[in-house]
Amino acid sequence: MRFFQYILLSFLVVCAISVSLSRKLLNSILIFMSYSLVMSVIWICLESPDLAITEAAVGAGVTSVLFFVTLKKIHAIEENRRNQKKAGENKENE
Repeated sequence: MRFFQYILLSFLVVCAISVSLSRKLLNSILIFMSYSLVMSVIWICLESPDLAITEAAVGAGVTSVLFFVTLKKIHAIEENRRNQKKAGENKENE
């Protein structure tokens, strides 16, 4: 059980570092969601189910939905898709 907790803690550190180094907002939100889900598993391991449910609902659920809505409002998701289409077209033309 201790080994599993060490793996989870190391994954939390990797998620925290990768969120801060990620250049794409959508990837950062997905990494943040995984961070919250791993944190809720850690709360379960620490025998605190009320905090685990709260972390899963608020951290991975509500906060992530609000981030996605914000990206949609500022049109960041569409710009990302347009850039990917342009990159694909440029590769086809070469």
